[in-house]
Amino acid sequence: MTTATAPAPGTDAGPLAARRIAGLGARARLCGLYDTLGAPLYQDLATYDDPETRALLAGVRTAPGPVLDLAAGAGRFTLPLLAGGREVTALDLSADMLGLLRAELAKAPAPMRSRCTVVQADMSAFDLGRRFPHVLLGTTSLSLLDADGRAGLYRSVLAHLADGGRFQLTALERGDDGPDETAARVTGTSGTAYELYEHWPAGATSRSVTLLPADPPADGGPVTVCTDRVGVIGLDVLEAELAAAGLTVLTRSLLTPPGERHRVTLLTTEATR
Repeated sequence: MTTATAPAPGTDAGPLAARRIAGLGARARLCGLYDTLGAPLYQDLATYDDPETRALLAGVRTAPGPVLDLAAGAGRFTLPLLAGGREVTALDLSADMLGLLRAELAKAPAPMRSRCTVVQADMSAFDLGRRFPHVLLGTTSLSLLDADGRAGLYRSVLAHLADGGRFQLTALERGDDGPDETAARVTGTSGTAYELYEHWPAGATSRSVTLLPADPPADGGPVTVCTDRVGVIGLDVLEAELAAAGLTVLTRSLLTPPGERHRVTLLTTEATR
């Protein structure tokens, strides 16, 4: 995908996360959230039962047909769709994330595996040679693209939407007046506890996320520290871009309750007639 030039992992962490990393000294093994070291940690925190996932899956149920899951990663949307009987094309640029998806598919029943096509490609410029009634893109993925990358994404989506097809995507905005940086202890599906930091000043054009195990090895071994900075795209900017690209917003659904730090809005769009 087309992104802005990324700094070295860990260098753009917020003040709290930076102090935590400094405290680890030479033990800190810095990486991004989607690379070989970071992808398993990121996947461990993936949830398959949250408002965004439920809303996107409900939207797909409105009509039959195959689904194109963009920035599919390790299968947060792909796996439940397959379990529900859908044919899914899962597209992602990260070989590491797709490796995790393939590992999950290897454990699935053969009929479920047979309905999934895994494609390593750039979501801002792809050509699959077919059209889909449903195209999905989850929250943070759009924020990984710069303006040129997003324009390419919209062109690619339009080229792959079937007549009357729907492109569903979610937008993430800062939704409260809380602190610039938060720190939380969270537990992954494996039972592993993590420290999760987010540095997101009000009005900022980007936010940084840092993830590391909450209980480093007692033997003094290395500690994997994942940090990434992603852009922030306001809902008004996003809707203007979609309209300019030839995509009409049909519905807007706020998926998070008032007062939440993360304000997630689901947009359902179609090609402008």
